[in-house]
Amino acid sequence: MASRDSALVRAMDEFDSNRFRERLSGLVTIPSTSQDPGHQADVQRYLSDAIQPWLEAMGFSVEIHPNPRDGFGPILFAERLEGPDGPTILTYGHGDTVRGLDDQWRTGLSPWTLTEEDGRWYGRGTADNKGQHALNLTALEAVLAERGGRLGFNLKLILETSEERGSIGLREFVAREADRLAADVLIASDGPRVMPDVPTIATGTRGTYHFDLVVDLRPGGVHSGHWGGLTTDPAIVLSHALATMMDRHGKILVRDWLPKNGVPAAVRAVLDGCPVGGGGESASIDPNWGEPGLTPAEKIYGWNSFIVLSMLSGRPENPVNAVAPNARAHCQIRYTVDSDPAGFDAALRAHLKENGFPEVRVENSYVRMPASRTDPGHPWVRWTVGSMERSLGKRVQVIPNSSGGLPGDVFVDYLGVPLVWIPHSYNGCKQHGPDEHLLTGPAREGLAAYTGIWWDLGEAGTP
Repeated sequence: MASRDSALVRAMDEFDSNRFRERLSGLVTIPSTSQDPGHQADVQRYLSDAIQPWLEAMGFSVEIHPNPRDGFGPILFAERLEGPDGPTILTYGHGDTVRGLDDQWRTGLSPWTLTEEDGRWYGRGTADNKGQHALNLTALEAVLAERGGRLGFNLKLILETSEERGSIGLREFVAREADRLAADVLIASDGPRVMPDVPTIATGTRGTYHFDLVVDLRPGGVHSGHWGGLTTDPAIVLSHALATMMDRHGKILVRDWLPKNGVPAAVRAVLDGCPVGGGGESASIDPNWGEPGLTPAEKIYGWNSFIVLSMLSGRPENPVNAVAPNARAHCQIRYTVDSDPAGFDAALRAHLKENGFPEVRVENSYVRMPASRTDPGHPWVRWTVGSMERSLGKRVQVIPNSSGGLPGDVFVDYLGVPLVWIPHSYNGCKQHGPDEHLLTGPAREGLAAYTGIWWDLGEAGTP
């Protein structure tokens, strides 16, 4: 007789027998980077050759749509409908990756070859996001097999291929197909757990806001011997301007950028006791950095951060004896839904004027990904926590939003669905750099968790 426990056994056998590893290896082999225009065919091939046949074998109808925006990757839509009696679930993933950065991986590793070492699967996309959506689909296979080809609920899937370029075109696609995409909840996977060994549910994501700061003083550089000490150095002016925006210890000084009413009580409550870390040997938590009076979890999940992503003045690759003509910094704000990014630009301009920096220009301000959040106490969140804890036998940590960005706002805006993100990776996975990897321990747990979720969705008692 079909049972939940037997479905879990099936899924774990897929993992322990290395069949899942071999499937993931095949996915990694496809260099589907959306950030390199030479790989458009590989992005298309990932959907048409790797994912579409897999889904069709599970009874999905599959369509691959051109992106509504020219020059961006296609979007796969699949659905498996069993009738009106069960809930309808929407899930999401992305098949594109960042650049391979082939020459930067350490000896013995390659971005487009899965390599196993010490409980880690190395390869581009293992963590972001091929490994994550492949785990979820493998769990679905196990439940379908155990239930004899039925799920007991309806499932719709979006797999985009421009997430690493800001999910360009996804908003237009979801708006256009909103009726077909209607669902009760979005349950999907991306991003990191709070700690490698702590199963996590995030109910949203922080947004990302970008802008440039520019000091442009003259047409070209001037001799540092003849003019140094006489003419303004734009790098120094820019550095002082930045110093008025954030203090020596990481406290944001442009206070109109911050959540208007501090960390909301509901957010503070769900983060009480939440661990943060596990970022690997190259990352650390500096206890004196950031907003005073907040815990590490509140700083990264309940507050905003300001980061200088790049700075340039002169020719760093070949310095010359000249006072540079200009300086530029590209900056980012990671923000929660408790802040309004529409006011960020005006607040910065007012701050620079007040602090005596009329020569510092603000350019190219934009929201790359808006913030999103579902109430951490939402019934679908509580239901998923219960399902995961039953499968894993351990506590699940709920956070109000992940620290990074995902296009959850698109699904909230056009479909009105609650968000349940279940990450299978961790902060130290190096997902946007060389040596990206997926930890096998959290991956195995993620497979078990999703098998239980897919099973429970076909039973009575869903919200």
